[in-house]
This record gives sequence, C-alpha cells and structure tokens, in this order.
Amino acid sequence: MWMRPFGLNWEGYLLDEESEEIPPMGIRPEARQSPEEPAVEIPEELPILPLRGVVVYPLTVVPLAVGQPRSIRLVDDTVLGKKLVGLVASKRPELEEPMPEDCYTVGTLALIQRLLRMPDGTMRILVMGLERIRIREYTATQPYLKARVERHPETVTPGPELEALRRKTAELFARMVELVPGLPDQLGAMAMAVEDPKQLAYAVATYLRMSLQEAQEILELDDVAAKLHKLIALLTREIEVLELGRKIQTEAQAQVEKMQREFFLRQQLEAIRRELGEADEHQMEIEGFRRKIEEAGMPPEARREALRELDRMAKLSPASAEYGVIRTYLDWMVSLPWNKTTVDNLDVAHARKVLDEDHYGLQDVKERILEYLAVRKLKQERASQLEELETRDYIRRVREGAILCFVGPPGVGKTSLGQSIARAMGRKFTRMALGGIRDEAEIRGFRRTYVGAMPGRIIQALRRVESRNPVFMLDEVDKIGADWRGDPSSALLEVLDPEQNREFRDHYLDVPFDLSQVLFICTANQLDTIPVPLRDRMEIIFIPGYTETEKFHIAMGYLIPRQLRENGLMPGEITFTEAAVRRIIREYTREAGVRNLERAIGRVCRKVATRVAEGASEAALVDAEDVPRYLGKPLFTEEELTHRVEVPGVAIGLAWTPTGGDVLFIEATRMPGSKGFVLTGSLGEVMRESAQAALSYVRAHAKDYGIPERFFEQSDIHIHVPAGAVPKDGPSAGITIVTALVSLLSDRPVRPDVGMTGEITLRGKVLPVGGIKEKVLAAHRVGLRTVILPKRNEKDLEDVPEDVRQAMEFVLVETVDEALAVALQDRRDGARTPSKDGARRRAPAKTKASRSSR
Repeated sequence: MWMRPFGLNWEGYLLDEESEEIPPMGIRPEARQSPEEPAVEIPEELPILPLRGVVVYPLTVVPLAVGQPRSIRLVDDTVLGKKLVGLVASKRPELEEPMPEDCYTVGTLALIQRLLRMPDGTMRILVMGLERIRIREYTATQPYLKARVERHPETVTPGPELEALRRKTAELFARMVELVPGLPDQLGAMAMAVEDPKQLAYAVATYLRMSLQEAQEILELDDVAAKLHKLIALLTREIEVLELGRKIQTEAQAQVEKMQREFFLRQQLEAIRRELGEADEHQMEIEGFRRKIEEAGMPPEARREALRELDRMAKLSPASAEYGVIRTYLDWMVSLPWNKTTVDNLDVAHARKVLDEDHYGLQDVKERILEYLAVRKLKQERASQLEELETRDYIRRVREGAILCFVGPPGVGKTSLGQSIARAMGRKFTRMALGGIRDEAEIRGFRRTYVGAMPGRIIQALRRVESRNPVFMLDEVDKIGADWRGDPSSALLEVLDPEQNREFRDHYLDVPFDLSQVLFICTANQLDTIPVPLRDRMEIIFIPGYTETEKFHIAMGYLIPRQLRENGLMPGEITFTEAAVRRIIREYTREAGVRNLERAIGRVCRKVATRVAEGASEAALVDAEDVPRYLGKPLFTEEELTHRVEVPGVAIGLAWTPTGGDVLFIEATRMPGSKGFVLTGSLGEVMRESAQAALSYVRAHAKDYGIPERFFEQSDIHIHVPAGAVPKDGPSAGITIVTALVSLLSDRPVRPDVGMTGEITLRGKVLPVGGIKEKVLAAHRVGLRTVILPKRNEKDLEDVPEDVRQAMEFVLVETVDEALAVALQDRRDGARTPSKDGARRRAPAKTKASRSSR
C-alpha cells in the first residue's frame, strides 16, 4: 500500500558494499549542521530530469527508476561530471518525453549518490535533494533537457507559531506511522527529534500520501509555516481515513474471530455429546422431522418427497443457505392437515334451525345446503349397500365436496351465510378475499427457486384452519384482476373443479393435496366479469334483494338486537315501533340489501346511547314521527315520482344493476333544428341502438300518434338518461324510450305510478328481458303500483315474493301500442287512452303471477 516514488521498494534497494547507510528520513548530515549555507555550486547549465508522478524535496534521499533513453543518457553524462541534476515534476505524467512547457518551473537540485543498472536496460538511482531551484530558461532539448536555474530559498520566520506547527506536524506524523502497517515504528520518534521545520516539512511530505498537485504545491510554497499548515491539513485527513479503515478492519476481524470461536465451541460441544452418548442438535432436528412425517398421514407421493428432502437436509451443514430452505419446506409439509378432518353434523333438522336463526328468508340457499347434508347422510347410512351395486362409474370420481357461488347485490348476507353454513354443519370456517388479486402465485404459490418463496393462500388457509374439510369462502370472485403476473381466475379453475381438485398441486409444495372434501362457497355481485370456464365449474345460486316486508322482519329480528349490543344498550332502554322501522326503510334507504338500514338503526341507537350516558333514565320509544329527529329529513319521497313525470316526455323504466334493481327516468325533449337525434347520459352501444330503433318506430308510425309529416325534418330530438355519470347499457329500455317519445310528441304525460321494461323491434313487438325479479323489487321499493312487462316474461313473476305480487299490478304486453295504452294519460281529463282493440292484458288469474291488486 505504501510505496516509494515510482513504486520502488525501499528495503529491497541495492547498494554496493562500500556505500554508506542512508540517513533516517533521508536527512543530509551536512544539512543538520548548516542548512542555510549552499552545499554545492550550481553550474551555469544544469541538466533537467522530468519526473513522472513524483516530487523530490530538498533535504531528502529518494530512489528513482530511469527508463527513457534520453533520461538514461542524461544520467550517464551527469555521473561522469559533478553528479548534479535538476529534478522537476511533469504536469502530465502520461507523457513519455515531457517538453519544457510540460514541466513545472520550481524543482529541486539533487545529487546522484548511487546508480544501479538493471538487466532490462533500466537504471535505479539514489538521489539526494539539496535545495530548491527555479528554472529561468531552457537552453537545450536534445539530447535531453538543459536549463539555466537559480536558487529559490524558502522563508523561515522563527517564533512560537513555527515551533507549534513543527510539533503538531511531528505529532500527527507519528500518529499516522502508527496506523500504517508498512512504515517502521521508529519513524515517528525520529520525526519528533527533527528540530529544523523545513527539514521536517520535506521529510513528512515524502512519506505522506497526496496527489501530484498537492505535492508540487508544498514544494512551491515559500513560507515554511505555510508548508506546515498544508501538511497538518493533509495529515488530519489521512489519519481520519486510516482510523476509519482500522475500525472497519477491527470489526471485520472481531466478526471472524466470533465465528471461529463459535465454530470451535460447537465442535467441542459435539465432541462432549458424543462422549456422553447424546445426539447432536442437528441430528435431533432430523429425527424430529422424520417422526412428524410418519405421523402426518401424507399420501405416498408427498411422503416420498418429504423423505427425499429430509435426506438432503441431513447431509447439509446447518449454516448453509440451502439448509434453511429445506427446513422451511419440511415445516410446511408436516404442519398441513393431510388427514385432519372434522366430523359433519348431518342432522338436517339441526341445520335448518341454525340457518333460520342466523338469516331470514334466503330459502334457495338454505334448501341447497340441506340437500347437501341429506345426500351426505344417505351416503354414509347406505355405504355398504351402494358398494354392492354392480354399476360403477370408472370415469367420474365420487364427489365429497361442493362448489357453490352466491350471486347477489351487496348487503344481502352472502358472506355471513358461509359462517352460518359452517356452524350448521359443525365444520371449521375460513375466508379468503379475492378482490384485487392480480398475481397467480397468490393462489398457486411461489416456486422454491425464488428467495422467500411460500405456498399460495389456499394452502396457507388450510394450515391455519387445521382441517382438510372446512367451509372455504372465496369472497368477491367477480373482482379478480389479471396482469403480467398471471391470471388468478385461471389458477382457480383447478381449485374449483371437482374432477381436478383432488390432486391440487401448489407450486411451492409440488405434491398433490386433496381439496375434494372442502365446501367451497364463492360470492359475487355479478356474473359478467367471471370468466365462462370458471363460472361453468360453480353451481350458481342467485340471492335477490329483499322486499320491504323481509327488511322489516330482518330489522326487528336481527339488526335492532345487534345494534343494541354494539352500542351498549339494554333491551328496555330503546324500542322501535313497526311504523318507525317501515318509515326508515321507505324514506331513508333504497337498497337491495340491509347495510344502510342497519347503519340508520345504528345512528338512532347511538343518539339514545348518548342520552343514557349523560344520565337520562327514561326509555326511548322511537315512533314514525320521531325518525326525522334522529335521522334528519327523509332522503326519498314518493312525491318525487309524480314531480318528475308531471310533464310530457318523461317515462319511468326499470333497470338491473350489480347491486340490485333500480328505476330509470328517461327524458325526451324537442327543439327547432335539423341536426337529428341526440343521446346523452353515458349510454352504452346496445342502449344507443335501442334508442335509435325506438325513434325509427315512432317516425314510421307518426301518423298514428298525430305527429305532423314534416315534424322530424324541422325538429331535433334529445333523449337524456340521468344520472349522466353512471354508465348504462342494455336493450330493456326500448319500451320506455318509445313511451317517452310518444308522450313528448303527442303532449300526453306518462302515469307517475307506472314503470316498464322490455325490448322492442322495428315492427312494434315487445321482447322479453332479464332481471325481472330485481326490477319488480326496485319498482316496489320506490312506490310504483303498476309494472308493464313483456308477455313472455310471465313465467318470471313466479320468482317475485307473494307480498309484492299482491301489492302491485302487472300488465303483460306483446306490442308497443298495448304498453302505450296503459302508460299514457289523456291530457284533457287524465284518463287512459285505450289500445286499438280496447283490451287490457294482465297476468292470468290461474297462475301466481296473475294475482294483482291496486
């Protein structure tokens, strides 16, 4: 690390047998006696030797390497004469033969004391710096540089400051010598003994690591005190770097010594255990894993893989990285519930009781769970008889689990149903939220080649629940994403396929795990975003929104008691009347589920809890007229329907949304112009085409509705569907758009209590649409009393709850004219305009759908 100029090894430098010992620090003996007196006479023309990357100072002895031909000739000529030479540093060390303009003007007059020729043709010389010189002018460049020079003595101002600088420089240099392994320890003491500040400055600069510019700057400084100031700064910087390096080295050495010490102690501990006949910790861990593998009940393939990894682990050192990877893998393998199951409670009556206790209504879901339990019970009771049957299915395996998918609007109890099903069956319950998952490895796990790999969330959940047959809820399956990391919905194909999940392979485990006994329950708000292959593997169960009656029973039986508990109220401290609950349902919540209803009840309970906490002792009775005092002004009123459709050109449609049914106001207006047809309201392509078909039908039958022949050439039609920020699409608004257009152009308002849905054709036919149950429930929620439906949707009315069918009138139509006859009022007396045949169609009286009332 510490090298002499040009990289020469000071200790290995060769001198002849008669040479004198080089003085310490390169100090000239005569310089100690009289440093100011010139030791030699400078010749008129002095040969100049450029130095590459090094500065030679006065009063120092330095070895140099000479390799250039002109430099070798210069040395040969100089040693034959007075042996005096001028040493100047080259400004550009990369130049092979520097010219006068490439050299500094301040240098050192030196005496060549020794010369050694090397076998490769180069020379090694030992020079002694005498005094500082300045080049006045160059007299020759060939065969080597020659110049006229003059002495350039330093300025020495004796005094306390100079003495302090000398002592500080010597002290710092001694500290640096202690930190540098390559320097002799006696150099520090020798520096302290040097009394000449100039000699000390040059000697220290010779040993100090610095750049060429800094070394030349020290030489060119005239004042010795300035030289010492510069050296103190450089020494301080160098000492800081060296101390930091020593600290780093000490810490590293301590760590190595600690590891070595631990290694020796472990070896001694193993030797002691061997003497005592005890197994070492490593062997004990191996045997522990072997015992757990035998007790885990793994299938043959998984057991073979675990034992193979265990054998690899036994051959590795516990300190190796691969050892930790295998240990983590085996820990996952032995902790999975390979043969741990819970016994199903197959009592159908008990299951029915539990499901009814937890949820009101939802008969389709409850019946499906009871069917599942009944089938399991029969299989167990008749297992021996079924085995004796000769008919066998060699293709399809026996299914023990089920894959259900609850589809419905938010707040209807899909997620809580999973917990209720687990309680009814006596199984453990686990839930996995799929919303926003975009990485396939979340389902199938990471391969063990990655750092920090782990199994997927399916295996992790089974490990936490410690059962192979839990009720596993996959929440929000319709909100799975996909990007460059893979498609999680595709990874679910194997999980939710009864034909494949018996041998589900997680990427981390890489062995089959049986998921066939798991009861998977998925939840979704809509089916459109679920890929078709995944949807085909699940049994879809639709959970519609609740009617007002169902919401009332849910509020009285479930929501109010739960909010009393959550808000710290006793049953007698607050009482909700039937009228109050129904007013909250009608005027403060319009939703398919009951979440907002529960929030509204919770707000009332919190206000009562505040009064109780303040010291009120009387019980609170919440009646219908008290509701605004707790919840503020009503959010929804029936007068809104009448107000919005009181002018011609506005019709009420019924729409299906992922959160349940909803009403849709379609507004039409006209203005002078010839720009044509304008549609606004964030409409999709299908709905735009439906509106265009409606306009074409109206124009084709303009004469029937009393519209002038040239009306459409002189007028623009604008149809708007609020709210404009909500995307809307689908063909079921066709009948509503026709009604709005005819109402506008014939100046006949639409009845405010009529809602309608249906697709139309250009011939005026009304085609069936979907989502009838949700749309009818939405109409019932907002207070509509009559609903116009396509004739071919009559069968769908059987799904509508009985109380809703009794409270509403359903008009089944086949043509547009039949719908207009029911929907439009007469502008003179408000009476309905009959259809061409004067008939009015309703649901047949003999079916459930035919039961209607006004």
